[in-house]
Amino acid sequence: METVYYFCPITLNHLYVLLANVIMKILIAISSKEYSESTLDVGMNIARVLKASTTIVDVGQKISEFSMKDVSLANELMETWDIDRPGVDVLEWAFGYLLKNKFIEERITSDGFPKNLLIENDSGRAEVLLKGSAVENLSLILRNGDIIKELRDEVDAYEYDLTIIGGSAKRSMSHDMIQYINSSIFVVNNFNKNINYKILLAVDNSPGTKKAVKYGVRVAQAFGIKVEILTVSEEENVNESHIKSSENASKMMRRCGVEAEIKFEIGKPVDKIIELAGEDHIIIMGASTQSPIAKFFVGSKPLNVMQNSNCPILIVK
Repeated sequence: METVYYFCPITLNHLYVLLANVIMKILIAISSKEYSESTLDVGMNIARVLKASTTIVDVGQKISEFSMKDVSLANELMETWDIDRPGVDVLEWAFGYLLKNKFIEERITSDGFPKNLLIENDSGRAEVLLKGSAVENLSLILRNGDIIKELRDEVDAYEYDLTIIGGSAKRSMSHDMIQYINSSIFVVNNFNKNINYKILLAVDNSPGTKKAVKYGVRVAQAFGIKVEILTVSEEENVNESHIKSSENASKMMRRCGVEAEIKFEIGKPVDKIIELAGEDHIIIMGASTQSPIAKFFVGSKPLNVMQNSNCPILIVK
């Protein structure tokens, strides 16, 4: 578990080294070019800045459901007939994206996507390791089955810090991923590379705020953008502990060379966050500490914001 200390007597250069030396593991979940290009754009830009160990995964349909003219084919027969298992075409597209955007070395890709190097383990997880030019450890993964279960199993088995997913038209899928995947989740919802985004960092006195601030620094550095530190109070008098959390976050930003300003608003937190975020912010907030039962009946602030906002959101666990 990573810990952030706000008041360490260290220099700005020391802080840069501290953040750079915490090697993160990022999982980028894709599905197709139509829906996943912005997810790859965001994920690989974050990975490039953080020099993170990065895995790109596609979850294809279940092998048992795959048929060709009603003929069930065993894996070895599929290979003999040069038929790919479901999802290989998505990895091939992702490989082309990485090559085009110079995330992998061109000299080792003269023959195109190396399907012959896909190594499958006993659980059916297939992986090809690539020589990255922007990140040191880069791999493409193919799993087949239920999307939520397969992503949860991948995160649990390989202990990723951050999972990046596309904004689904079915908000319930993003909701389930946030609920059941044990890593921080970045939902690339309605991302538009032509928008000059700012970060809306929601802070309070909850345990998740410190880690959310740390992620705010990293995302701001990845995209070179400004941070708005937002505290929302339902009462006229803002809680002193909330004010202190905002001031601490601002100090952390300044020490890391990130431009930031503090905003205090009165109202319902979920409504205010959605209103101020609009379509030109990336929302960052800590995960809820409510029990699963409470989340089911009344929902949590992060989940409610995700389901009703029109911009990318990072929920930090």
